[in-house]
Amino acid sequence: MENAIKVTGLSKHYSGFELSDVSFSLPRGTVMGFIGRNGAGKTTTIKLIMGLIHKNVGSIEVLGKEMGPDSADIREKIGFVYDEQAFYGGIMTVRDVGKMTGRFYKEWNNNEFSRLLKEFNLDPEHKTEALSHGQRTKLSIALALSHNAELLIMDEPSSGLDPVFRIEFIDILYRIIQDEHRSILFSTHITTDLEKIADYITLIDNGRIVFSEAKDDILDRYKIVKGPLNRLDQKGREMCIGVREMRTGFEALSASADKLAALIGADAITQRATIEDIMVFTVKGETNGW
Repeated sequence: MENAIKVTGLSKHYSGFELSDVSFSLPRGTVMGFIGRNGAGKTTTIKLIMGLIHKNVGSIEVLGKEMGPDSADIREKIGFVYDEQAFYGGIMTVRDVGKMTGRFYKEWNNNEFSRLLKEFNLDPEHKTEALSHGQRTKLSIALALSHNAELLIMDEPSSGLDPVFRIEFIDILYRIIQDEHRSILFSTHITTDLEKIADYITLIDNGRIVFSEAKDDILDRYKIVKGPLNRLDQKGREMCIGVREMRTGFEALSASADKLAALIGADAITQRATIEDIMVFTVKGETNGW
């Protein structure tokens, strides 16, 4: 399958932080959730993919071409949506932001921009400083789609959105990916959004990729097991990805949930793990309460 993004052996060194040997691929026409706690390396990776900062080592291919500082032709095909866009200081109207943005793209389609404003219920004459968080996110998406972007890179776009608009936001993403030529890299800490929309999940922690796999495979593999703490011996702990110890018992993430539950006995409870469960237990490991 052709990839929209292919990152191989990517490293970037800063004082106090290192992105090390990062590798993953986003197939065309799919959505990848890029998850990890704050400071894990998500934004640094995105800046490298966008060609905004220089890598130390590694390869970045975007839409079949090597990305570098001079890859203007590739950036033409990327739409970037991130939290709290300023839109030229907020003094322009929505319509003027479209006109200004259109100057930077050869394939800018003003008719498509106008159509998206209508679809997203955005008034072209409103000043951007008066837009709500959700309206600014809609405007960002409209701008990205109006220059025929084949790849959307979203860095925490749903952060701070109210629950009602987040549902609408996911509906918008569903409509976008009906075009199988478009792909989305969606960096977020709101993992419930990814359960609805993502095809792949990539977890990064401390600058390293923990896993990058199909979402359904991940959710099928891991389960949460609960039981009395005194029944969790060393053999049982070896079956756990992470353990949360509490006064009344334990919760654990396991890829061998049936075997672990059998070891614990009749008091064991097994349940489906969410993406958030998988991220938190994997990152935190073994701990006394959270």
